[in-house]
Amino acid sequence: MSGLQFQKDKQVIVGVGSALVDMLAREDDAFLEELGVEKGGMNLVESDYIEQLVDQIDSPPYIVPGGSACNTAIGVGMLGGKARFVGKLGQDQLGDLFREDLKKNHVEPLLFASDLPTGRVLSVITPDAQRSMFTYLGAAAELKPDEVTADCFKHAAVVHVEGYLLFNRELMLATVKAARAAGARVSLDLASFNVVEESKDLLDQIIEDYIDILIANEDEARAYTGETDEGKALTALSKNVELAVLKIGRRGSIVNHAGKDIKIEPLVCPNAVDTTGAGDLWAAGFLFGLVSGYSIEKSGEFASACGSEVCQVVGANIPEDGWGRIRKLL
Repeated sequence: MSGLQFQKDKQVIVGVGSALVDMLAREDDAFLEELGVEKGGMNLVESDYIEQLVDQIDSPPYIVPGGSACNTAIGVGMLGGKARFVGKLGQDQLGDLFREDLKKNHVEPLLFASDLPTGRVLSVITPDAQRSMFTYLGAAAELKPDEVTADCFKHAAVVHVEGYLLFNRELMLATVKAARAAGARVSLDLASFNVVEESKDLLDQIIEDYIDILIANEDEARAYTGETDEGKALTALSKNVELAVLKIGRRGSIVNHAGKDIKIEPLVCPNAVDTTGAGDLWAAGFLFGLVSGYSIEKSGEFASACGSEVCQVVGANIPEDGWGRIRKLL
């Protein structure tokens, strides 16, 4: 099925979200059970709580730049697309690392400065490759609604917003309004089932008024629509948007566009070690394909390839040989 149409002078994919440094650690299920948290969710915590958890884990965490929308922007840049990331950093060593990593991965940084430390996420990876996140937003939470203007989205085809921004109502509203004012389509990834559960009223408002592309996995779709049947859930997701995506794990994904469901086959990942960034890189491949003029089916193929490759490494950074395999699809 043919993809979406974009103006030739609007080809940039802009990620907006929390500029966070990922700290990746492997632990068993018992570690999470002792903490009393649900596996697979995202928990907002203070910086000292993360430090306490780091002291409890068996090995020092692996540290890489991250954040959901940032991971997507990096994926677009590495695929050869035009990418930009909008966020806020601390004026510290982690902030410098984050900025330089964006440039290295062909992403234009549009980063505001804060006096707070750069935000960070401790992702606890269990043997089933699921990750449970403990997030200290720090400087990332200081991004202000009046800083995100239409000027941030010059030449943008798509503004991709991570669902975690739902925790900051005014910032989310300012972002989608500015994206619309700039003439860009707005893509929203629902991010996490507990984010959806806590933000239902705001989601209803922005999806109806501003969102063009809505991306959710099964848990997020169930939390938002209340539907356990995937067909009914996708129908509900697609009600007010141009294109809705339901990711169904190892079975791939289903895209609804113009009233039709399009099945996207998965690329089997027999050696999955970590799902960190899988959804983010899926979005990178899909949005890159759409903006580059590919069909929905082909864009889904790029998405599946990106999601498969990132599951074979710890963290959201696909190595160069992985990008080489993905680029062969082009």
